[in-house]
Amino acid sequence: MEAAARRGAVIEPEDTPVAASPLRLVASPAPRDAALRDAAPLAAAAPRERILHVFRAPVGGLFRHVVDVARLQAAAGHDVGLFCDASTGGARAEAALADLAPHLTLGVTRLPMRRNPHPSDLSALAALSRLARRAAPTVLHGHGSKGGLFARLVPVGSALRPVRAYTPHGGSFNYRPGSALHRLYMQAERVLTARTDVFLFESDFIAGRYRAYVGPTTRLVRIVHNGIAAEEFAPIDRAPDALDLVYIGELREAKGVPVLFEALARLRRERGRRLTLLVVGSGPDENTLRTRVAALGLAEDVRFEPPQPIRAALSRAHVMVVPSLAESLPYVILEAAAAAQPMVSTDVGGIPEIFGPAAPALVPPNDAAALAGAILRKVDQNPEARRGEAAGLSAFIRCRFSMDQMAEDGLAGYAAARQRIVGA
Repeated sequence: MEAAARRGAVIEPEDTPVAASPLRLVASPAPRDAALRDAAPLAAAAPRERILHVFRAPVGGLFRHVVDVARLQAAAGHDVGLFCDASTGGARAEAALADLAPHLTLGVTRLPMRRNPHPSDLSALAALSRLARRAAPTVLHGHGSKGGLFARLVPVGSALRPVRAYTPHGGSFNYRPGSALHRLYMQAERVLTARTDVFLFESDFIAGRYRAYVGPTTRLVRIVHNGIAAEEFAPIDRAPDALDLVYIGELREAKGVPVLFEALARLRRERGRRLTLLVVGSGPDENTLRTRVAALGLAEDVRFEPPQPIRAALSRAHVMVVPSLAESLPYVILEAAAAAQPMVSTDVGGIPEIFGPAAPALVPPNDAAALAGAILRKVDQNPEARRGEAAGLSAFIRCRFSMDQMAEDGLAGYAAARQRIVGA
């Protein structure tokens, strides 16, 4: 499967022969797994959709969101397919897509895509156009900057008029306002607005960024928060040799990891406190971050490990730290909060929406001193009080961030956009 993905291929349902052409799709639905169909009977009375989700990298929270939504849409009786990059994601993406593929009657199409604008985008757009003409989707749902660009621009032929939906997942809206790239991407968003039928913003924060930097729109706008499954609220069994802290996420400077290292160095230098940290993840700045740890004299206290299931990582530390400089509505916080993991986080993006009444405890971004103080307070907090605060946040998440509600709201957004199109 991995080799096929690298050259550009379609993963089709197991009971469908794999085509020689990398873009051949099954026109008629394959039989669905009855248990999956019964697991989440969403929008039973809604018309059957043919939904093609378009995104770039099968990694991180965006990928989890697409997988969750696609699985629930398929369970509700809709025909669903994915179109994404073949050069990222590695074995974890391969496994997730292989598990999902039997439920996707429109298959999984992968071919190389670049993160930033590149001439190869034209080839990818042409491939998506051929795919859309064959699959005849009723919905083209773009996720992230590149997916949103492709889903909204792709020509599909005069016979089709799909709903074009867009969920940014942060994307270009996380660039620093006023920078050249931010201005460029916001201008692109203005142009693409005319090709958008419905914005399904994942957070109030990103919806606000759109209003502030792109401008008001007459297009349909909905807030569809990321959602968590019921089983993710099960308590975590803490390992007997748990470290003090854990960071889980991409190893990029934009995630604030250097600020976390500086906070630990401050605690040792100014307070005489030596805390241990587990860093779980991978990314483009890993070597630079390892070098930084050594330079700060933290090599014996900081342990790096590759990506792993989040609950396993959470069980190995008492407190999770999220030092991000920019975020939208991160799944890592939703997952940790649901499991009642004590946390210290920065006050960026949609994170206050997750913390709700507990948002005043959030820390200013890019402030090592403030982060160090918050970490120390949480580590030294009375264990019973710490567990109580974590349990309160978990209860708030259970009320506000339901996976089933996420899927239902997305389908409702498609339907409302179609009504506008028909009535236009």
